Parts: sequence; structure tokens; C-alpha cells
Amino acid sequence: MKLRTKIIVGFLMIILVPLLLFAATLYGLGEYQAQQHVTEEMSEEPTYDISILDSASRTARVQLMTKDLFFSAFMILVITGLSVGSWIYRSVAGPLVKLKKATHNIKAGNLDFVLDVEGTDEFSELCKDFEDMRKRLKESAEERVVLDKENKELIGNISHDLKTPMTAIKGYVEGIMDGIADTPEKMERYIRTIYNKTNEMDHLINELTFYSKIDTNRIPYTFSKLNVEDYFNDCAEELSVEMETRNIELVYANYVDNKVQIIADGEQIRRVIHNIISNSIKYMDKKKGIIQIRVKDVGDFIQIEIEDNGKGIAAKDLTNIFDRFYRTDVSRNSSKGGSGIGLSIVKKIMEDHGGKVWATSREGIGTIMYFVLRKYQEVPAE
Repeated sequence: MKLRTKIIVGFLMIILVPLLLFAATLYGLGEYQAQQHVTEEMSEEPTYDISILDSASRTARVQLMTKDLFFSAFMILVITGLSVGSWIYRSVAGPLVKLKKATHNIKAGNLDFVLDVEGTDEFSELCKDFEDMRKRLKESAEERVVLDKENKELIGNISHDLKTPMTAIKGYVEGIMDGIADTPEKMERYIRTIYNKTNEMDHLINELTFYSKIDTNRIPYTFSKLNVEDYFNDCAEELSVEMETRNIELVYANYVDNKVQIIADGEQIRRVIHNIISNSIKYMDKKKGIIQIRVKDVGDFIQIEIEDNGKGIAAKDLTNIFDRFYRTDVSRNSSKGGSGIGLSIVKKIMEDHGGKVWATSREGIGTIMYFVLRKYQEVPAE
């Protein structure tokens, strides 16, 4: 019952209950007097002295009954008012006390409580809204704790990732300055290594920049029509140079018709491929690394498969590798480090393209990453 309805009902009870009881009492008194009058008329022997005495006695009795009536009406009025007032007070005071206690808990930073109030009036609804607010605050606080933990972990990972190539670059530069690279072959190897390490640092900085845009939903997409054959041939050609410097064999195969097109952001799809391959390179444990890229036609989509012969991923980790900051037990204990955001960026880009990404893997044999992009189909003119 709403508070307004309770107050109206309470006032009506305070007014109507005493009036009804008072009216009932007057009616009863009138009936009593009428009955007495009829009894007197039916009396056969006149007794004047006694009738006068009886009249005075009745007057005194009526006066006494009138006093009792007003006293009873007063008591009924007081009891009804107290009962109604107590009823309304409990409806208001109970939720207010719980609400006050809840605000003190929140003020003290305690969100581990439950504000349980039953009813349908305004104060009960207010308490329910307050409980919903407490739940949201608790969820926000828990998310903030997780985010702070992830950010600290990210800073630690990035520090490790930056320090490793920086140390290598410093060592090779010192080798060149000290004359250790005293042959053209050594000089070429040193310069190639320095080049690869600077590329790693550049890639990490780009990932951090892109990561900040993910959190603010400001990813700069530029969608355009891309010919599948031309686009992925160019990607493979770019990758082959880098794979050669790392002594990794790149095998590329395109099984898509040369007229097939997609609508995509070419730069971001390159980021997807680069992130996946960087992950493969990071955990490559074979002396002769092999990475295969296959582009296939699967109906309304084209499917890209990137397979490596690395250490593989445990089955229990496969469903989580695209989560932000997630790293498998192997990589967590690895000296390779890793910021833990590369594959989460891949997932985000593919979702924004209307595609998807997934993986299969066998430990000790290798991993296959799959992602699909929808084909571009021209709408026929009417």
C-alpha cells in the first residue's frame, strides 16, 4: 500500500470509527428510552409518586450514560489515533532506520551488506533503489580493483618487454663500437639484430597506443574495398622479409578467386596478422621455425589460417587466450614476457569488422589461428 493511501486510510479511520461507534451508542440509547416509554404506558395502576421518582431516576441514568458515552468516544478516539499513528510510523520509520544504517555503511566504505525491505510504498521502493545503487557501487569498486591490478601488471610486462630489446640493442651497438664486428658478415648480423629489436619496440609502442584507444572506443577505422588476392599477397611479401631475418620459413597459399573483395581497414587487418605472427614467433621453440598462411574461400566469408610449429597451447587455456591480459602458464613463466594485450586487440578488431577469431592447438606440435572476414557483394541494380 502506498504511503499516501495509508495516510488517507488512517485519517478516515480516526474520523469514521469514533463517529460510527458514537452513532451506534445513540441509536442504542434511543431504543432503550423508547422501550421504557412503552413499558410505562402499559402499566395498569397509576402510582404518581413512584412515576415522579422513576422519572428522576431515568434522568440521572441518561446523564450517566451520556457521560459514559463521551468517555467511551474519547477513549476510542485516542486508541484509534494511536493505532493508526503507530501503523503509519512503522511504515515510515522502519525503512528510514535501515536506510540510515545503509548510508553509514557506504560512508565507511563497507559495501558488503544487504538492504532488505519488504513492501510496495514509496519508502520501500526508495530502499530497493538504494540497494540497486549499492550493488552497482560494489560492482564498480570490484572492477576498479581488477583494473588497477591489470594496469600494474601491464606496466610490469611493458617494462620487461622494453628492457629486453633495449639491452640487446645496447650490447650490439657496443660490439660495433669496440670493433667486435670486424667482418662484413658480423656487421650485417649485428645491424640486422638491432633492426629487429627496434621493430619490436616500435610494435610494442603501437600496441600501447591502440590499447588506449580501445578503452575510449576511439579506434580510427578506415574501411575500404580490398582485393583479397592483392592485399594478402602484399602482406605475405612484407612478412617474408622479416621472417628471413629471423630464420623462420614462411609458407603462403591463396585459394581465393582473384576477383573476390572484402570491406575492411587494411591497416588494422595487418595489425591482426602481425599480432598473431608475433605471438607465434615469441613462443617458437623449434630450431627451424615454420609459419604458414592460408587464405580460403568459405562461402560468404574468406578464412585466414596462420599455423606455426611452436610449443602449442594447452586445451584449458585455448578459450581464454583472447582475453585481455591473459597469459598461459607457460608464457607467464617464460623469459619472453609479453604485455598480454596482443590477442585481445585481435579479437576487438575482428568484432568491429563483423568477423570472428578462434584457435586450435596441440602442445608440442603447434597452433593454428583462424579469423574470417565477410566478402563484399555488390547489390544488383534494379
